[in-house]
Amino acid sequence: MMTDRKLKIIFGILSAGLFASLLLKLTDVPGGMILSGFFLGGMMIIGIILGCLIFVGFLKLIFKKTSFLAILFISTTISFLAFHYQLYSPTLKVIVPIGYKGEVHLVLSNVEDNLLTIDSNGIGYLTKWTFNKTYTKPIVKQIDGKNLEKNLVGFNPSTFFGQGKSCCIDGQQVESLSFEIVSDDKLGQKQYNSKNFIDFIDKKLIIFSK
Repeated sequence: MMTDRKLKIIFGILSAGLFASLLLKLTDVPGGMILSGFFLGGMMIIGIILGCLIFVGFLKLIFKKTSFLAILFISTTISFLAFHYQLYSPTLKVIVPIGYKGEVHLVLSNVEDNLLTIDSNGIGYLTKWTFNKTYTKPIVKQIDGKNLEKNLVGFNPSTFFGQGKSCCIDGQQVESLSFEIVSDDKLGQKQYNSKNFIDFIDKKLIIFSK
């Protein structure tokens, strides 16, 4: 049987490790209009810790033989794991045609698997889960294997993907995540080379929004 001391050591280490990894992950989380993702996430962590302190007070009435610290470390470990899942973002591997320049639109769709080989109009398709979870910068290569990381330009310094709705097909809007690929002489400079991609999407694959 695990002793109270072992519980404190094991879950104390787990809780501290998850806390440190959360702080590291928050450096990549997009922020709001004014506040950074790190600040907003930090406030969330403080809220989790305060909530656990209150919750542990009630649990201590039930688990009277277990120390306050042991219950606290167990509670924060579970809470930090849940927050880790909430912050999880897959790193997409996008393939574009040779020489492609301009905006890439990853469209919210009903596909079972992401379609990340972009067509000549800069369009790919994402599952609903991927669309809702993705915020990290993707790996983008040409179809011949050339890495285009240096040519990518995001929405702004704190948020890589632009997320928006485009109008309209039969009165319904299309949601997409977007970024831009620029030429070697325009590195880091957003060119706003946008076109009406709506005309080129596969309507059978789209999840529309009103």
